Amino acid sequence: MDPAVLAAATADDIDDDDTLEESSAGRLYEAYNELHGLAREFETRVDAPAVLVVGHQTDGKSALVEALMGFQFNHVGGGTKTRRPIALHMTYDPSCEIPRCRLVPDSGDPAAEPRVMSLPDIQAYIEAENMRLENEPRQFSEKDIIIKIEYKYCPNLTIIDTPGLVAPAPGRKNRALQSQARAVEALVRAKMQQKEYIILCLEDCSDWSNATTRRIVMQVDPELSRAVIVSTKFDTRIPQFARSSDVEVFLKPPAYTLDGCLLGDSPFFTSVPSGRVGPGNDAVYRSNEEFKKAISLREIEDIACLEEKLGRLLTREERSRIGVSSLRLFLEDLLRKRYMDCVPLIIPLLEKEYRSATRKLREINQEISNLDEVKLKEKGRAFHDSFLMKISLLLKGTVVAPPDKFGETLQDERTNGGAFIGTDGLQFPPKMMPNAGMRLYGGAQYHRAMAEFRLVVGGVKCPPITREEIVNACGVEDIHDGTNYSRTACVIAVAKARDTFEPFLHQLGFRLLYILKRLLPISVYLLQKDGEYLSGHEVFLRRVEVAFNNFAESTERACRDKCMEDLTSTTRYVSWSLHNKNRAGLRHFLDSFAGTEHSSSSANLSCSALPQESSFGQTISDNKLESRLKVESKSSFDISHTTEARLVDLLDSTLWNRRLAPSSERIVYALVHQIFHGIKEHFLVSTELKFNCFLLMPVVDKLPTLLREDLESVFEDDLDNIFDVTQLLHSLGQRKRELEIELKRIQKLKDKFKDIHEQLNSPHHLHQVNVPDSNKPA
Repeated sequence: MDPAVLAAATADDIDDDDTLEESSAGRLYEAYNELHGLAREFETRVDAPAVLVVGHQTDGKSALVEALMGFQFNHVGGGTKTRRPIALHMTYDPSCEIPRCRLVPDSGDPAAEPRVMSLPDIQAYIEAENMRLENEPRQFSEKDIIIKIEYKYCPNLTIIDTPGLVAPAPGRKNRALQSQARAVEALVRAKMQQKEYIILCLEDCSDWSNATTRRIVMQVDPELSRAVIVSTKFDTRIPQFARSSDVEVFLKPPAYTLDGCLLGDSPFFTSVPSGRVGPGNDAVYRSNEEFKKAISLREIEDIACLEEKLGRLLTREERSRIGVSSLRLFLEDLLRKRYMDCVPLIIPLLEKEYRSATRKLREINQEISNLDEVKLKEKGRAFHDSFLMKISLLLKGTVVAPPDKFGETLQDERTNGGAFIGTDGLQFPPKMMPNAGMRLYGGAQYHRAMAEFRLVVGGVKCPPITREEIVNACGVEDIHDGTNYSRTACVIAVAKARDTFEPFLHQLGFRLLYILKRLLPISVYLLQKDGEYLSGHEVFLRRVEVAFNNFAESTERACRDKCMEDLTSTTRYVSWSLHNKNRAGLRHFLDSFAGTEHSSSSANLSCSALPQESSFGQTISDNKLESRLKVESKSSFDISHTTEARLVDLLDSTLWNRRLAPSSERIVYALVHQIFHGIKEHFLVSTELKFNCFLLMPVVDKLPTLLREDLESVFEDDLDNIFDVTQLLHSLGQRKRELEIELKRIQKLKDKFKDIHEQLNSPHHLHQVNVPDSNKPA
């Protein structure tokens, strides 16, 4: 055969193989784009290989990214020009003469469509974000700016440009810059943690022993197994070497210098020509095509300058490390291989999502078939019984609901349900309460609240009594103008008791009502956990919620009214039998200032009444007896006279005299405290008993009947509206159609990835991979 014909046939085969390879890669990228769109919808993370660019400020990160893209879009220069990572999803499209850019919204809504924007608009958006963050305290954001780009000069790459690392000078005056450096380093390190990312590590140095950026990268990737080392600004580096041997060491550094397993085995060397693209006088290039040509020209000049410095021609392997185009081809090929390696992992993921969507579709079909009157009533009654069982379980005690999610400490309970605060405005210290720091709910929380009520109210003291209050409480009787200090004490005691205890009654009702209402969301959680929740029947569930809350509020109000009636009766009429529990103390208090005259008279009387024996005979005895009778008669007269005098003095100081004597003040004070204490004891016992009987117990024995009656009345009158059958049918039908579409999309993707997987494992493709391509030019 003619050699020319053979060469032409071989060239055609090579072109066909290249076309096939490009077609396969294009189908793979297209499938991955569809996969990412679907993954956002069913909220599943799909690891996508990407190139993460890491370097210090002025290392030329953004310039290198623009050179890889084939057009300029961002600010390049000294200082911090990138304050948010910029994720560039690039797709090669030979039909795009100018870059077609779409900005993905920051809203986080998976359904939000990317917004088509021109390059100037993209630049303006990035500049605005940088200026906004520069004025904020954090100055940086870890959230990516995502831009999708299609262009005839773009490689099929996903590149993420990160903020430049900062190496601040030490000293207090550089604290702001040091803080900024820590923030940037933390952001970049977090990005490098993602195992699927290829790290493009940029070094601006002439000596590989200076590991400026590598020091940060190796904290995450110690072996540099995911790193590609790039020496930037190579055109300025070559003239710095005086000897060819130095250049040889720099091009091929010893293994001990670059410790690790580099991707590509050795560094890449790139130069990007300075100058911006634009129509202005300060622009160097009028179009992106000129910029692209300048990059190619810079590569040729670098190779020529390098060969001149070395005094020899570069080998094929050395040439493959020089220039942006070589780095671009290497990254594109590396990324394509990573994509292909991920293909076998994607198929099981799609199988899982397909099974999940199939199960959801089956459940929806089952729900649609259950939308008839008899089955809806059965479901409603079953939910009613399950809901009441969960309420009862929560009151009796359970650990099924997680305390960290539903429990409340005493401080949380006080904040949300109100605290017990007396007339002095002070709260009882939480640390004095048992279980104050524990997160409780249900019956345990109810018991703790009641225990706090007993502790707080039981410790209440009678408020201070002033002399003015005593005098004002005396008033004037309807038949005389004397004073009645027992009535005065009653007036003061009941007024102070009512003002003191009534606020506690309202606080207790509000607190216990709050605790009961918390049972509803916890019971809903338990129903969902046990698979007994009626999802989709929102109107019915709202009806149950409203009925429960109305029952709790009306029951608490009725119970509080009963307690209020009891407090009113206790503070309206004083029954002394309620306040005689401490009569001995009160008697001792009154006896302490009753005077000593009576005691002295009694002592004299006792002494004079003692019998005396004499040895002088009967006459002397008779005389003695007569004398003694006279003495007794005289003593009785004196005692009667003394008692009458003391009674007159008592009446004069308590009934007729309005000048408040110390003895009268002490009597009133003692009586008020005695009455207040009796009212407090009665209030505590009766309030706790009534709330237990008329608030807690109705939840157990009256709520089931009330809910069942409400349920049955609704079933008879408004079944369609309570279950919202029409709306439910519409929403289930819509959801069914969405799931059917999703199943088709998943199936389509499954078929695509299976075809790609089979093609990658075909003998022809394996042969192309294993046989080196010696026909391609260097």
